[in-house]
Amino acid sequence: MNTKVAKLETFFCDAGWRPWVFLKATADDGSVGWAELTDSHGSPRGLAGIVDDLEPLVAGRDARAVEAIVWDLYRATRQSPGSVIQKAIGGIENALLDLKAKALGIPVYELFGGPMRETVDLYWSHCGTTRARAWEVTKTPKLASYDDVAALGREVVERSFKAFKTNIVLPGDEPQVLMPGFHGPGLDRNPSSAIESALLDLLHAFDEGTGGDAEPILDLNFNLSAEGVGRAADVLADVGLLWLEVDLFDPDVLARVRAKTSIPICSGENLYTSRGFRPYLESGALDIASVDVIWNGFHQAKKIADLAETYDVNCAPHNYYSHLATFISAQWCAAIPNVRMLEVDVDDVPWREDLTTAVPAIDGGVLTVPSAPGWGAAVNEDVLREHPWPR
Repeated sequence: MNTKVAKLETFFCDAGWRPWVFLKATADDGSVGWAELTDSHGSPRGLAGIVDDLEPLVAGRDARAVEAIVWDLYRATRQSPGSVIQKAIGGIENALLDLKAKALGIPVYELFGGPMRETVDLYWSHCGTTRARAWEVTKTPKLASYDDVAALGREVVERSFKAFKTNIVLPGDEPQVLMPGFHGPGLDRNPSSAIESALLDLLHAFDEGTGGDAEPILDLNFNLSAEGVGRAADVLADVGLLWLEVDLFDPDVLARVRAKTSIPICSGENLYTSRGFRPYLESGALDIASVDVIWNGFHQAKKIADLAETYDVNCAPHNYYSHLATFISAQWCAAIPNVRMLEVDVDDVPWREDLTTAVPAIDGGVLTVPSAPGWGAAVNEDVLREHPWPR
């Protein structure tokens, strides 16, 4: 391999309730590497602008020198660390890793010591959430009642998933997903007995459906203050949560929340690089580190996992994107010693299966890590163009 990077391009497609964003790195010999850098709650257009701004620092460079390029991009953006800057850098890194591994004829995990496992357990993410907020675009049953929640629980077990994750979901004629930390009137992240009761009703209905054969995960995101998270944890202490996922910007505050509950705490999807995770690990804020591999970049994400391992903390990839991101996260799961489970969305737009040149091999709630060169899949540009974003 003796190729140079010729150009970087970003592509958008409409994935129903959010866009998917992809990055394509083309080398001077015409070979291509792909990455996903989807950003649902930030600035998708901003990502494309950042990639355009950084392209002059990448074009013409030796495509093998991925780490050197990443560090040059970090130095060039040192005064604006994290957030969409890191997501753009992570996307560039991942596209170059795909390019390099395909040129060598090996999967990406071979660049990082080879596979530690051939399979990884999955959990069904946004279980019920998607059927409340996007059932029309995903062509899935509407979550109109708690009977529908129980039916979904039965489906989880029938499809052999051992765990599933849901959010603050209210079934009904007009089902809702409450997200006061992200949108809606005011800044109300206060504790709420109504929310606590609704969560109990939701999880009891899921338990009725699963019969206890699949463990629930509840993701509160940024939707409650530390006080609200603590109250919710008290109320949910006996429902058998596999873990409670919560995002708080202060590691010491999250550590205090963790100290007051017996429910394992998962957090970190909003954190970038090992610098971002270090204070959370040092303060004992995490039982499970949620690491976003497409936002951090594969090598930075591996460094986070290596750091977490020194604190006896396992990692669960943050992964609610297209199949390409699942392929990327699966490669990372193969390369680290301390993976817990891999998140995957089951309900999604029907044409998702056609967007990538391969789909994840899933059987019995377990994914077989792809062994084809690169990530093991590329983006089908014809399908991508059929679903432009914005509409």
